[in-house]
Amino acid sequence: MQFHLAQANVAYALADAAAPLLADYIARLDEMNHLAEAQPGFVWRYLTDSRDPRQREFPDPRVLFNMSVWTSIDALHAYTYRTAHAEVYAGRKKWFADVRSVVGGHALAMWWIPIGTIPTAAEAKSRLELITEHGPSERAFTFKKRFPPPN
Repeated sequence: MQFHLAQANVAYALADAAAPLLADYIARLDEMNHLAEAQPGFVWRYLTDSRDPRQREFPDPRVLFNMSVWTSIDALHAYTYRTAHAEVYAGRKKWFADVRSVVGGHALAMWWIPIGTIPTAAEAKSRLELITEHGPSERAFTFKKRFPPPN
């Protein structure tokens, strides 16, 4: 069986989405989504709009949720750190609080899924809880502590 990489991440905004503080971030959100979709190794992304209150994965509207699937950790890493996304990521402290200090959880979880599988928001939340409670493992890991696909 072959595998793809699923990832989910959360961020806690320092203000409501309509606040001037988040204007620069919100202005680049569509750009970052389109950029991801055009990257080598991109497979799928969860189509939600964190600016729409009817599409909330978490009750607190300041918790922003993102999930996507990639062919490999290297493909996701290249998008995250070697494209214009890196500029947005580098500026995150202007817009977001440390997730651990605010919601008590880990901000990122990655896990392997069989090719053709689409992860759910509930699964992503479970993986985020798993890494928060037990640290990185083959079931939920990070860029710093990676695990290979299952055999």
